[in-house]
Amino acid sequence: MSENINPSENSTQKSLNFIEQIVVEDLAKGKNDGRLQTRFPPEPNGYLHIGHAKAICMDFGIAQKFGGVCNLRLDDTNPQKEDTEYVEAIKEDIQWLGFKWGNIYHASDYFQQLWDFAVSLIKQGKAYIDEQTSEEIAQQKGTPTQPGTDSPFRNRPIEESLALFEKMNSGEVPEGAMVLRAKIDMSSPNMHFRDPIIYRVINKEHHITGNKWKAYPMYDFAHGQSDFFEGVTHSICTLEFVPHRPLYDYFIDELKEGKDLEDHRPRQYEFNRLNLTHTLMSKRKLLALVEEGLVDGWDDPRMPTICGLRRRGYSPEAIRKFVDMIGYTKIEAINEYSMLEAAAREDLNARALRVSAVLDPVKLIITNYPEGQTEEMETINNPENENDGTHTITFSRELWMERADFMEDAPKKFFRMVPGKEVRLKSAYIVKCTGCKKDENGNVVEVYAEYDPQSKSGMEGANRKVKGTLHWVSANHCVKAEVRLYNPLFTVENPAADERDFRELLNPESLQVLKECYVEPFAVKNDTGNRYLQFQRTGYFTLDSHSTTEAPVFNRTVNLKDSFAKK
Repeated sequence: MSENINPSENSTQKSLNFIEQIVVEDLAKGKNDGRLQTRFPPEPNGYLHIGHAKAICMDFGIAQKFGGVCNLRLDDTNPQKEDTEYVEAIKEDIQWLGFKWGNIYHASDYFQQLWDFAVSLIKQGKAYIDEQTSEEIAQQKGTPTQPGTDSPFRNRPIEESLALFEKMNSGEVPEGAMVLRAKIDMSSPNMHFRDPIIYRVINKEHHITGNKWKAYPMYDFAHGQSDFFEGVTHSICTLEFVPHRPLYDYFIDELKEGKDLEDHRPRQYEFNRLNLTHTLMSKRKLLALVEEGLVDGWDDPRMPTICGLRRRGYSPEAIRKFVDMIGYTKIEAINEYSMLEAAAREDLNARALRVSAVLDPVKLIITNYPEGQTEEMETINNPENENDGTHTITFSRELWMERADFMEDAPKKFFRMVPGKEVRLKSAYIVKCTGCKKDENGNVVEVYAEYDPQSKSGMEGANRKVKGTLHWVSANHCVKAEVRLYNPLFTVENPAADERDFRELLNPESLQVLKECYVEPFAVKNDTGNRYLQFQRTGYFTLDSHSTTEAPVFNRTVNLKDSFAKK
């Protein structure tokens, strides 16, 4: 992460995003007594996705960068959708990304204060109980170009609204029978000011407060007040909340009780959301994919969830690098999926251990190599970092090689295994192909070659030039594994904008499972603790978190090159 920056150093501002510049200016002016406090406020109704990762990097990163504090606040105002499973997953994802919160709060911590505030609004004639249906209320609100019409309950007596509000919380009122609305302005050009609903009835046990409450505050009513109660200075959110900002400020002004808040209040600032091609960010639709069995849970490596990316083999550094690449602006855009992959490649190239794995095997027999003999060949773990050391891979007479690396009748620029030509087996010997064996259908089942005993890697005189270098594993000293190759989950570039059912847009080729693969033992179990691997000449992979020692499964994180963008 970035080092702390002295707000007085104007030279640093040229590298700051627009929200960081606001923070620098506020700190320099001494606003909020020179404090910086942010919050990350997810609703615990699903797993976090990469869009949340951008918000996490902003909320936590800006506090870390300028010596402030960022708290985690669970926006648990709707017990119909929330679960402790999601709460724990949210905590795990934030920590995995490399951030620490100052305190953990819940919107439910403020239910009594919010209730008291609502009662105060009713007593002032600024809120009333409405018994219209949700459809009637929506119709009665008008349109952006036409003013709304008053509810028939808008001038309900204060004592009557107070009594009904108590009744809403008693368990006697069915869901949807009545709501509490703020009395603001039904002709306001801002639709959010047209007597917004601030409380509704939900007859479901809350995972923290139990059955104490039946009337629950709406997001727009709870959010700004929670910021105010906690002492948040910069309430940072995404652009869809721009039209909500005046209502955010309105409720805080009503809550301040005559205090001068000019320099001591939370202020809302908005940035663009993270959107990715071939991806959906809607938690409702992601939940449907999980519940309908269309993916393998929230952590399916095809999902845009943080836990899915983690299972796929992305590092937290790669995700943070991607967020830095796309930046923060006030203009909505959709980012190419290939940019996320590029960030992963750059990161994994520096950290991944190089191992041998054969995904589409054919037997290679070194006919002049002594039967029963083996050698341990030293190979570098990571040429980008010599501190990662080396390991050995067993060489023997019978090997597995990639089927695509052999051609009986090859074009001129095919520098791999061809009868009569030489190639180097990586970390081992130079061999010359002598032919092959086919089955009755003409498929190659064995490739034959002879090795040069004086050409072992590292031997004096072993560096004569050959144009091809192939990877391999010993047929009798390898581990059989399943390998899963992933592609984007949706066929269209912007599934969120497509009018078809999102299920129709799923990519039937988003997962390819290879059952007959062979990897060197070091790939399955190594003592470095590094779970990031490069299958040489193939791509970046990781052991699946659901894998076992007896039946290892590897997930492809990303190709070595950007093949998807070319398609």
